[in-house]
Parts: sequence; structure tokens; C-alpha cells
Amino acid sequence: MKPDITNKLPEECISYILSFTSPIDVCRSKLVSPVFRSAADSDTIWGKFLPPDCYDIISNSSSSSNQLVASMSKTQLYFHLCNNPVVIDNGTMVNSFGLDKATGKKCYMLAARRLSIAWSNTPNYWRWRHLPESRFSEVAELRQVWWLDVKGTIETKILSPKTTYVAYLVYKFATPRYGFEKKPVDLHVELEQSDAGRTFRVFLDPSENIPQFSRERGDGWMEVKLGEFFNEHGDDGKAICSLREVDNYIPKKGLIVEGIDIRPKDIR
Repeated sequence: MKPDITNKLPEECISYILSFTSPIDVCRSKLVSPVFRSAADSDTIWGKFLPPDCYDIISNSSSSSNQLVASMSKTQLYFHLCNNPVVIDNGTMVNSFGLDKATGKKCYMLAARRLSIAWSNTPNYWRWRHLPESRFSEVAELRQVWWLDVKGTIETKILSPKTTYVAYLVYKFATPRYGFEKKPVDLHVELEQSDAGRTFRVFLDPSENIPQFSRERGDGWMEVKLGEFFNEHGDDGKAICSLREVDNYIPKKGLIVEGIDIRPKDIR
């Protein structure tokens, strides 16, 4: 029988070695032995997986979130941000910040108030309301329009480099609703200083005879893919995400927009 070297190495040494792997590898290592299980919970590991500017980003969250974060170990903070994104509001933008559990890379959701929505300040067309199931204080509910134009922009420098990101529209429908089963909308993502990107044409509210492109999230909202982009070094300027339907005069009503979720592509 071969000797078990995990009983020979100090736990601190194992933690140091594991810190050069990935979050998902560290979680798998817990199955190796009790020593690995203990070493895998070390702040030495999870502190390295936190983004370098993590605490600076969180400093723009609410005071209660800041106090909660201050009481956490780095291991606790990592998993807290994976499961409970914090809302950031520095006066010029409102979004939420979290981490991808498998990679530790940054995730952001741009709140509806952060988006450019045509006629959103005209009460006859849109109204702003609070929904308890939303992470943000307000969402945008469509009262009625003929042309739909929603756009979100994020600076690539705040995202993780060398990462393929996917942008999703996060939405649901009010009652009554109409117009979205009759005409598809155009979904598009592009980098400001790159190619034109790819446009998808989908039905947000498909009938029984039309494929379902959206999916239900764990938080009760729906999401549909707007597109994806590769963030090389974070110096590509801005990623622009849009939803448009301006080709006809079919009235539309009942769409509720929570925001645009931008997170690393799942490659598992």
C-alpha cells in the first residue's frame, strides 16, 4: 500500500498548493481526505480567488452590507458574493455585484434605472414601481408603446479580463400583456471598438408553436440571452447590450424589466 502523503504535508502547505488551482478544483479536493477538506476552507485559498478590488467595489454598497462584509472571513465573503450579489449605488450608476462560483470572476447586473429605455420617463408609456422579488428598489413596467428600445452599457475595465461574458435581459410579464407573441424583438451585444456583433431575433412571449428562447431563473425572473463578447484586457471601452423592435406598429404592453445581467459564460 502506498503511503498517504496528505498525512505528511502540513495543512498550511496543502492550502497554499490549492490556492494555485481554481474554485471548482478546491471544492472537489474536499473529497480527497479530511485533511484536504479542512485545508480547502482556508482564507489563504479564497482570499486569492477574490478580485483585487473586491472591497473597494463593496464600499459603494449600503452601510448594512458593508457591516456584514466586515464581519466575514474571506472564505465566507467569497460564497456570500456568489449567492447574494450586493447592490452598488455610487450616485451615478445602480447595479449589483457578485462572483461566479466556479471561477471567482466578476458578475454585474445593470438595474433598469441604469438602462437607456426610450420614453421611460413618460408615464403614459412606462411606469417605475417596486417589486419585492427584485434586488433593486425599482423596475420598469411597460404600459404601452409601439416601438421598443432598451439599451445597457458597461465599461469593460470593471469586468474580469480574458473572459467571455454573456449578457441577459432579466424580465417578466405583468397582467394583462400583449404584442410580444406577435412580433420578435432584436437582441444584440457589441464591443464599442470592435465588430458589429451578432443580432438574435426571438419572441419574448412565444406561443405554443414558437420555440422558447427564454428560461426561468432561480430568483423567479425570466432571462433571455442578448449576446456575448470576449473581454481581452478590459481596455475595449464599453460593451453595449440592446433590445429593439422598431419595425412595425404593433402595440406592446406588460413587459417588466429588472435589468441586464452580465456574467461569465458557463463553459462546464
